[in-house]
Order: sequence, then structure tokens, then C-alpha cells
Amino acid sequence: MSRLSYYGFFSILVLFSFVASCNKEGSEQEHQVSPKMETKTNGKKILFFGDSLTAGYGLNGPEESFAYLAYLELQKKYPDLQYVNAGVSGDTTSGGLARLDWVLNTKYDIFVLELGANDSLRGLPTKMTEENLTRIIREARAKYPSIKILLIGMRTLPNMGPQYAKEFAALFPRVAKKEKTEFMPFLLEGVAGDRRLNQDDGIHPTAEGHKILSKHLIPYLDKLLK
Repeated sequence: MSRLSYYGFFSILVLFSFVASCNKEGSEQEHQVSPKMETKTNGKKILFFGDSLTAGYGLNGPEESFAYLAYLELQKKYPDLQYVNAGVSGDTTSGGLARLDWVLNTKYDIFVLELGANDSLRGLPTKMTEENLTRIIREARAKYPSIKILLIGMRTLPNMGPQYAKEFAALFPRVAKKEKTEFMPFLLEGVAGDRRLNQDDGIHPTAEGHKILSKHLIPYLDKLLK
């Protein structure tokens, strides 16, 4: 394995480890809503529901996260667009399911679902992860039938064995297809493993890294907003 490949491989593994370790620090990032969030009532509203990546862990604030940056760019085209960041550090799909009802206390038009990395690190059964993601999607639709959902896929390393890694990677596109959601294969594409785009810990994306993530995300959201 080349040094670059090794570094990228190792960084993604450490990323998953650190995301889970942030569970104890979750209170610092829980339910972060940008202070610049639009309050107009006639525009569509996007909910970002995920872990520390969504919360913007280690940044100066949620306004530097990929979620908020994508919102700002889309707001140029959709001036009345609204945004809510419900990212929680260390969250698993089970944790997300447990807090879903509280988060959905107001109506959303777009639901961005970014969970699963911590399930993988803990070696949780892929069947459980798949069931939790499915339940989150179905419960969101049961409450708001017209809601549009974007599922973001995650990747893992074969530290739990190649079979586990294969099953984990396959569950996300399978859920997206079965539940008829939009699907983004991997949020950290082009950023994971790049020292220049990660914080000093070599794990979480920097503000510059989040800019790249937002650029990758925007086309998926634009499609749902049309």
C-alpha cells in the first residue's frame, strides 16, 4: 500500500474513532442552529441531521460547517430558504432515532440524514444500522408526507473484517433505493486523508475542508429544491 493510500486509509479510521469519542463532548455541539438562520416563513426549510461532521466539530461555529455553507450558496438561488443544524457529536443511528421526534417538532421540506459512522466503529450489526436508518426515514415521512430526504452514505475500513466492511458499505445505497431517497455516496470524498484539509488533529475537516464538502453537497440539495 502506498504512503498516500495508507495515510488516507488510516485517517478515515481515526476519523470514525474520534467521531465516536466525541460522544462525551456532545453537549458542546448539540442542536446547533446558526445565528444567521433565515426566519422567513414562506421559504422551504432544510434540516441537517447527523453527528459531529454535521455539527461542525472543532470549527469556530456551525456557520463554518458544510451544512451552513451549502445553505448560504443555495440561498442565492432560493432567497427564502431556511436552515436548521441538528448535528450532535458522537451520535449513532440509534441515538438519532431516539431524538428524532423532538427534532421534528416543526415541519421541514428537506431532510439531510448523515449518520452511521459511529455504528461502524462500535461494530454494531449492519442490520441494526439499516433498520434504524429506515425507521428514521419512515418516521419523518409519516409526520411530514411531503418531506424530501437525502441520505448520505458512509464508509468503513475492514477492521471488523472484510465481510463487515462490505455489508456496511452496501446498506446505504440499499436503504436509499428501497426508501426512494436521494443518495450521496460519501460526504468526505476528496477531503479525508488530506492533511491540508483537516484540523491539527488530522481528523476533522478544517473550514477549508468544509468548503469542499459543501460544494459536493449543493447539487444534491439543488435537485431536491427544484
